[in-house]
Amino acid sequence: MAERTLDTKREKIKQMLAMQRKFIELDQTRGVEMGEYFAPREGEPLKGYREAYTALALEVIDEAHAIVGSKRG
Repeated sequence: MAERTLDTKREKIKQMLAMQRKFIELDQTRGVEMGEYFAPREGEPLKGYREAYTALALEVIDEAHAIVGSKRG
């Protein structure tokens, strides 16, 4: 169980790193305005980015707690 949880946590971290790389590339090639990041319109590259990244991050946190037997406070 703990090994499977560790594997899924690693996979999610890989996804998060890939998302970060894409964001950095976008920012370096053309820049990212605050509105694009916090309130992107339909069809913009960052639509759903913050929500997806946050969801993955919270899952990683929960899985890390499961591995060590603690709870998120």
